Amino acid sequence: MTVALETAETAETTEIAVAPETTGAPTVADAIRSARLGGIDAARGIALLGIMAVHALADTRPDGQPSWDFAIFAGRAAAAFAVLAGVGIAFLSGRKRVGIADARGTVVALAARALVIGAIGLCFGYTDGAIGVMILPYYAVLFLLAIPLVFLPTWLIAVTGVLFAGGAPLLSFVVLPHLPVVTAAHNPGFSFVFHHPLGMLYEMTFTGEYPAVPWVTYICAGLVAGRLNLSRVRVAVGLLVTGTALAVASHATSWYLLDKAGGLPRIWQAQPGSNLTLPETSEMLAFGGDGSVPSSTRWWLAVDAPHTSTPFDLAGTTGTALALLGLMLLVWRTHRVVRWVLGPIAAAGAMTLTIYCLHIWFLNSDYDVYSPNTGYALQVAGVLMFAFAWRMTAGRGPLEGLATSVTRRARRWAGRRT
Repeated sequence: MTVALETAETAETTEIAVAPETTGAPTVADAIRSARLGGIDAARGIALLGIMAVHALADTRPDGQPSWDFAIFAGRAAAAFAVLAGVGIAFLSGRKRVGIADARGTVVALAARALVIGAIGLCFGYTDGAIGVMILPYYAVLFLLAIPLVFLPTWLIAVTGVLFAGGAPLLSFVVLPHLPVVTAAHNPGFSFVFHHPLGMLYEMTFTGEYPAVPWVTYICAGLVAGRLNLSRVRVAVGLLVTGTALAVASHATSWYLLDKAGGLPRIWQAQPGSNLTLPETSEMLAFGGDGSVPSSTRWWLAVDAPHTSTPFDLAGTTGTALALLGLMLLVWRTHRVVRWVLGPIAAAGAMTLTIYCLHIWFLNSDYDVYSPNTGYALQVAGVLMFAFAWRMTAGRGPLEGLATSVTRRARRWAGRRT
């Protein structure tokens, strides 16, 4: 899975660039900005540790049921990264509706960032998708799909997100049976793109594990959240309460439709018409899917299992992502000791692109010779120490620095062309 692409440090730079210039000692506004960005980075850091847990730890308990880490993080951690990527796009576009004067620069900057992210992801085409699906190429497509959204007013972005949450799963349900599935032994690389361009397009938008079209829902939620005044306590509380309510309501509605309204028996009745065996059907209902659900019956759209991209999966994981963001914004404000404790996690959250790539590389290397629990513990300890030391000395992560440099150069080029 993946990483939030726009770090809080980059967002802070962007925000300062559009704010009045200040000099002298740090002001109250600087402290508020630091608190806001620290909370965002902490949320990213927790999502990063969740992604690593899903990849490194066992999915099942001895009784065959989902393990506690899988039950908590599967689907939710990846969704949190996507929502926080939307927050980053909001910061990159000035946290407001982009006007005509800034249109060229914003479009070029987002396209350049998508190009860098996609290229980095394709460099991992040699890695085993069974260990961890590389999400960066999907994120590149999401950044491109976000370009028209930054020109919309906030209320219309919210409406668009709702429409995608409800409509995109229906569209996928209709078109998926007619789309060819081009599979690769590993994650898609540059050769896969050149040899199967249409297959790559289908994979990134509909048939892959992180289909970009339904996932526009997450980008819309992040854009709306990023345009809010995240420095205010009541906004953070609102995100926490709204996100929690959305997650609970989504799960409760899915449970009612499946267990009380007859959805689950209908799914089993239609099982012969699906592309799944009986054990695979049970596994999808318990552990989730690979980005979509079978088209044997519309009752599959009532499922809220991880990575099924149904309306209830999208709504529920959007809710947990917003709740996580609101909680971290509140916790970061509480006390200096809390900020010191969360400091390494926030440092990791500020360079998730670099750490995520290192994580995927490690899982596919000869160095991963440990048991799941030991390997995960060593990775977490190494990530937190490395991120904190790097942040205190070098600042921005190396891959974050590359993406930011390319984005800035592209924006300057667009400005000169204008």
